[in-house]
Amino acid sequence: MAHGGNIIDELTTDHREVEDLFGQIEASPSGQEERKHLIDEVTIELVRHSVAEEQYLYPAVREHVANGDAMADKELKDHSEVEKILKKLEGCSADDPQMDQLFLTLKESVTRHVQDEESNLFPQLRTACSAQTLDTLGEKIRTAKKMAPTRPHPSAPVTPPANKLLAPGAGLVDRARDFVTGRGKS
Repeated sequence: MAHGGNIIDELTTDHREVEDLFGQIEASPSGQEERKHLIDEVTIELVRHSVAEEQYLYPAVREHVANGDAMADKELKDHSEVEKILKKLEGCSADDPQMDQLFLTLKESVTRHVQDEESNLFPQLRTACSAQTLDTLGEKIRTAKKMAPTRPHPSAPVTPPANKLLAPGAGLVDRARDFVTGRGKS
């Protein structure tokens, strides 16, 4: 899908891409290497997306939206849950009997999170921010995703400034590991 536009458009496009990957995973045979590759792809996308949200979306929600602190805290809790599931999936081989159940748990958690963001958080942010602010945040999100890690790091900081300082380094290491192993290359 084409990316661009304001933060809400950018993140909504990411949501649709992840939903598409979920459909591909469900259509692939259990225990097959193809399924593991697709789970690696969805992991890469979810981690990059989450890191970018943690760097720019949730600070903007805290700053601009009424009761933004509570909303951001809830979303960060959701991210923590997803990251732990992704870490467990990362350790699974294609034929691991645990993989299918972990995938279903991941899909349920991500789907619930996406519905909450799209029906609650995004409309409130759109109302609270100018179009220019939303566009600027969209650019920041796109830049952050390019530098973000591609593997789950459940112990990494999730709030600024620490996450903005450490994520690019972790991202560099992850991308080097991915290059050497061929992970994420279909």
